[in-house]
Amino acid sequence: MNAMVLRQTADAGKSPLELEDLPTPEPGPGDVRVQVRVCGVCRTDLHIIEGDLPPAKRPVVPGHEVVGIVDRVGIGVRAIKEGDRVGIAWLRSTCGNCEFCLDRQENLCLQAQFTGYHADGGYAEYAVAPAAFVYPIPGAFTDEEVAPLLCAGIIGYRALRLSGVKPGQRLGLYGFGASAHITLQVARHWGCEVFVCSLREEHRALARELGAQWVGGAAELPPEPLHGAIMFAPAGELVPPALRALRRGGTLAIAGIHLSPIPAIDYDRDLFGERVIRSVTANTKQDGLDLLRDAAAIPIRPHTQRFRLEDANAALQALKAGTIRGAGVLKVV
Repeated sequence: MNAMVLRQTADAGKSPLELEDLPTPEPGPGDVRVQVRVCGVCRTDLHIIEGDLPPAKRPVVPGHEVVGIVDRVGIGVRAIKEGDRVGIAWLRSTCGNCEFCLDRQENLCLQAQFTGYHADGGYAEYAVAPAAFVYPIPGAFTDEEVAPLLCAGIIGYRALRLSGVKPGQRLGLYGFGASAHITLQVARHWGCEVFVCSLREEHRALARELGAQWVGGAAELPPEPLHGAIMFAPAGELVPPALRALRRGGTLAIAGIHLSPIPAIDYDRDLFGERVIRSVTANTKQDGLDLLRDAAAIPIRPHTQRFRLEDANAALQALKAGTIRGAGVLKVV
């Protein structure tokens, strides 16, 4: 099969992925093999490629927003059959036995494995994943529409829940890429007023198009206190201004898997008044099922930009430069 392979950590601008001819993988017991149609391009891929996350598997095929058709199932698989359209997401497997797994908090499992990081992902013509962690894809979506939902959508959805914002309240979004533009659509469906802070004018224009109440610069103070906010930009320097934008009792949820250093926080000015800052760590399987159900019902319509599989380096460079309007998607088949 054709696959884009990362062999060593490197700056994405130096085209670190190589197109290679790899053996087609075979599913083990409990696994399914998926013929990949599309794979989303996620900022976490950048963090893996550029070494913001410590190396896990080398060489590795990145990609964890995978949509395709099951073409082979392993021994013991009953719930999924050949011909099913499924998605493979970031959370690949967990131990199933620790206190977190038993409490339905498997996103916190210390033995968790992740797609495109611990095992090969979807920048390839085929991918293998445990059947217990793949998602049936609602018929409401095309392949390209649903791919960004499998990480950007799920993480944004979990972050929205953890922000504590209720329907009709004011929500702030810091950074406006793939995840934020999906989260805004969910929040608008809830009747929330959404305030967007973003560095790039093209991202601010998309936020306005999708119904943001107010749009400003990356660290600009929104005109009204926020009930909750989500930090999508991996920029720690935005944390203090985001906290200052909260009303008393508000929560700032940090959605990224990586964040640059946070400057000193002034307790009286930035945090006092029972303001909360919390991280968002991966997702549970239920988060994904809930997001796909709600996204189909709303319906969510992600904005995507298509790239060929062999142009994955160009897609990553565009993501790093912030020039993708919405989400980047590799077209494999």
